[in-house]
Amino acid sequence: MRKWIPLVAICLGTFMLLVDVSIVNVALPDMAADLHSSFTSLQWVVDMYALVLAAVLMVVGALGDRLGHRRLYLGGLVVFAVASLACGLAPNVGTLIAARAAQGLGGAAMLTSTTSLLNAAYRGRDRGTAFGVWGAVSGGAAAVGPVLGGLLTEQIDWRAIFMVNLPIAALAVYMTLRHLKDDQGHARGRLDYAGAVGFTVFAGALVYGLIESADRGWSSGTVLVSLALSAVALLAFALVERGASQPLLDLALLRNRSFTGLTVAALLLNVAAFAHLTYTSIWLQSVLGLSPIQAGLTVCPLALASFVVAGNSGRLFHRTAPQIPIGAGLILIGVGALLMTLVSAGSSWTAVLPGLIVSGLGVGMATPSMMSAALATVPRERVGMASGAVNTGRQLGYALGIAVLGTAFTSRVESFVTANGHLADPHSAASALSGGRAGAVLAATPAEQLDTVRQLVHGAFASGLDRVYVIAGCIGIAAGLIVLALVRRGPAPQWEAAGAAGAQPQAAAGAAH
Repeated sequence: MRKWIPLVAICLGTFMLLVDVSIVNVALPDMAADLHSSFTSLQWVVDMYALVLAAVLMVVGALGDRLGHRRLYLGGLVVFAVASLACGLAPNVGTLIAARAAQGLGGAAMLTSTTSLLNAAYRGRDRGTAFGVWGAVSGGAAAVGPVLGGLLTEQIDWRAIFMVNLPIAALAVYMTLRHLKDDQGHARGRLDYAGAVGFTVFAGALVYGLIESADRGWSSGTVLVSLALSAVALLAFALVERGASQPLLDLALLRNRSFTGLTVAALLLNVAAFAHLTYTSIWLQSVLGLSPIQAGLTVCPLALASFVVAGNSGRLFHRTAPQIPIGAGLILIGVGALLMTLVSAGSSWTAVLPGLIVSGLGVGMATPSMMSAALATVPRERVGMASGAVNTGRQLGYALGIAVLGTAFTSRVESFVTANGHLADPHSAASALSGGRAGAVLAATPAEQLDTVRQLVHGAFASGLDRVYVIAGCIGIAAGLIVLALVRRGPAPQWEAAGAAGAQPQAAAGAAH
């Protein structure tokens, strides 16, 4: 059993950093009340962490190729722990958002190191098993977050969702120092700072513009400037990478149709599977009146289904071309999101269960195969870069998903409220409902209109969620079709075959150039 201790050390860090993407969802109403924050501020509390993760993953991946991935992983654990302490002690929402950004920086250092550490620690069948377990942890972590967040928020305080990271990080540091072998970086030369700045500006400006569009509207000068800046920054990033001797992202990798398809799928997976859970959680608590624990437990079937399938992915899909479980899994995620449109004005929490279960099955199929297949398409010296690109896609997808779905949700709620009347300021009411303050809207309603407005609130939320689930479902199905069209089975890369003595990681054996 000692051979699996490195896997435990890696999975501890992975679980911690991915749980923190979604753990705040069920604590948002308590945060809003304690810190007196607006809906836009709450969006940034959720999104800032994922945005920083996405923005810096590739540059820290390149850093890992130079310094060694074990050293980078340890540094990430320490930064993440300190930032978690700052989140737990934050006196206002601005400090909390800044600390969430620091969490994202530490999380990026951990996340980009994990797959390289797994590749170095295991060979042959053990590598396939390790990737399967890691995939189960990765797939389930984002869904477990609301359950854990609900438990800590209800039983202790919302600040406990950050403080719980401290003992986990300490244990992961100890196990890493004792049981993970030190590695030496093989890359040399300067980091691509210009590329890092270009990509960070692109991601930040894009997410900022999308989030602000919900409040300011698409015609706002601030929104238009932000979106234009993101387009210019993306073009500059591409030009810099083409001319760089040691680029942050080797654009030649994008000529590999399998790698490109898997990277796009990684981005779309988090949009389709997880971004809508933020608004589902707000509905469960502020409209249906569930407690944080009850709201977290409601989405637990997604985590359980994902964990069971991903944990057995190596055995189930050992001889299957990678595009089959990945593509089918993404289509299942899309179907699950569409099933969640069963939510109506009179629905209870059980309406979302079928969709969550189906989506969980899809996450468990797609997640472990996706990363190992992507790594199998690149030369050994590009493993850190490739894992950074795929993980960047996933986290950028979550950040964009929160922004896009949030805009669609708020717009639909406002349209519904406006069309049905009864509220003097539909825009303010829609913002309050989106921010989990349905109780405040009802409290301000005259007694003779209370029943009518309560029905309006339920109908508005159902309408907004319907729009969100349809968008997520279509994205999931489209992502699955992209994978089935682009990813192809082929011979394993020579470096992996040599390292594994002819035995491939079970989920990665079929990926091709």
